[in-house]
Amino acid sequence: MEYILIVLIVTIAISTVINVFLKKFDIPTVIGYIFTGLITMQLFNFGEHSQETLAHLAEFGIVFLMFTIGLEFSIGHMKAMKKEVFVYGALQVMLSGAIFTFLAHTFIGLEIKSAIVIGFALSLSSTAIVIKLLTEKDQIHSGFGRIAVGVLIFQDLAVIPMLLMISIFTSDNSSVSELLLHTLWSAIVVFLILFIVGKYFIERFFDWVTSSNSEEIFLGAVILVVVGASVVAELFGFSYTLGAFIAGMTIAETKFRYRIEADLVPFRDILLGIFFITIGMQIDLSIVAEYGWIILGLLVSIMLLKGLILFGIIQFFAQKRSAIKSSLTLMQVGEFALAIFALAYTNKLISSDVNQIMIMTVVLSMILTPFILNNIKTLADKLFKEPTQLRERAISSTGYQHHIIICGYGPLGKKLAKIFKAKNLLYLILEHDVKVVDKAIENGEKNIFFANAAQKGVLEHFSVKESLAVIVAIGNEHQLRLICENIDSFDTDINSVVKVQNSSQEDVIRDLNVKHIINSRDTISDMLVKSVLECKI
Repeated sequence: MEYILIVLIVTIAISTVINVFLKKFDIPTVIGYIFTGLITMQLFNFGEHSQETLAHLAEFGIVFLMFTIGLEFSIGHMKAMKKEVFVYGALQVMLSGAIFTFLAHTFIGLEIKSAIVIGFALSLSSTAIVIKLLTEKDQIHSGFGRIAVGVLIFQDLAVIPMLLMISIFTSDNSSVSELLLHTLWSAIVVFLILFIVGKYFIERFFDWVTSSNSEEIFLGAVILVVVGASVVAELFGFSYTLGAFIAGMTIAETKFRYRIEADLVPFRDILLGIFFITIGMQIDLSIVAEYGWIILGLLVSIMLLKGLILFGIIQFFAQKRSAIKSSLTLMQVGEFALAIFALAYTNKLISSDVNQIMIMTVVLSMILTPFILNNIKTLADKLFKEPTQLRERAISSTGYQHHIIICGYGPLGKKLAKIFKAKNLLYLILEHDVKVVDKAIENGEKNIFFANAAQKGVLEHFSVKESLAVIVAIGNEHQLRLICENIDSFDTDINSVVKVQNSSQEDVIRDLNVKHIINSRDTISDMLVKSVLECKI
């Protein structure tokens, strides 16, 4: 026990020091976690059992990630994204898999079964890294972000037939038709359980849980649903992540979607951190030294070829700039490839050296990804210019009485602050983009705080019950819903004023107790009509 505690303390200490240092250079925590795993592996002699235990724990980081992705993509959303998922995704996996299979068999000399396994594993990208970085940068709903997520969803679904393919290649007892029939039957049962039962049970279940008025019980219930759905999928031979994704899609149809998403983010990110640490633990420095040039050559070739394949597909369906950004986003090889390599090695489809070389290539491609995504705009700008867009977001700090709270410091927030200041009204601004906060302070704005109004505790901290009014002036639909839910959850009758951009956003908060909803599109229309009638145009 003492040894485990020492390992835990040292790992957390290394992770904290590395990530604080890297953040000063705007390098994502993903890289810090991977290097933490590498250093920890050199300091401590982990047995095979310990690594396997860590790997199982880390897998749940991806499980919760896939659950939150499912929350983003309800069944209706999936229908709207059918082109991104079933056209872009299918073409990318099939074309990339076929090309990599051909190259592995023809030029590297692998047997056809081994070449197929490696080829299609290389077609997969990193859901864990890409989704995490897109979410952090608020780009998951951008043009290229939507394409990237659609392709990743199909890739995650494609893992199932890839794992089945290994079973077919190594099975001595079952025929191919029996395996396919068993998989089809299992898939039908899983979808019936998770979709039909979930549709008629989940919302009632959470209604019952929320009657306890306890945050910890609610979070426990969410974890129960995620893990339960994952285990159901795994029992029928599918991945944990597929079950979590379907559970997320089911809950996306309910009113609890936004609250669950906000509550799970810290929990998910901790488990994802463990996942990236285990990735770092798989780096074998002796293999890097022995096969360094081969690994480097494979790394450059695979990422370049994969990027070109993605660009070649997407450019026919989307703008070239979006195609470039999407291909840069997905050109790495992902974590599920590591699972496929491990299974292939266990079943003697690939040798130990090939397994280690491929692991190192995949890990290095994942390490490069945050640097590519951090500079994706610069890389895309070299070919296609894009006008800069203002980012409106919301995070934390102080307390007042008889004050006005402004959530968001975009154009409207700035204008309101200027008016309130001129009228000597007491106001404060909550903004969760630290760069926006720093710039506002530099420009002389003293009443702005680095805070996330989407967290109930933050609104309590800023004395929302004693405020004259709360003005929500942000454009992000998810943040908008969360903030309004938090305001609605207070017993006090709070004077809330919410600006929405269109009727769709208005529908998102219509069921909440919001005093005033200002639809900017309708307001502008009314002003135009009034001007026309008064002959001012």
